[in-house]
Amino acid sequence: MDHIVTLDPRQEAALQAAADAFVRRHNGDVMKALKEMMVLNGHLQDSVDAMSGELKYPRHARR
Repeated sequence: MDHIVTLDPRQEAALQAAADAFVRRHNGDVMKALKEMMVLNGHLQDSVDAMSGELKYPRHARR
């Protein structure tokens, strides 16, 4: 992790609301929501790496 992000109370409340909505979308199954978030983050990281021209962790090595 490159740096730690500190949130103010307003940002924390917005993040909590988004997290609650994401878990609701998965019928309250927190583990299912977490797994999907990890997959989504992997796809986003692949896109960022491709844009920067340096694929640090090939997809097959992360799984």
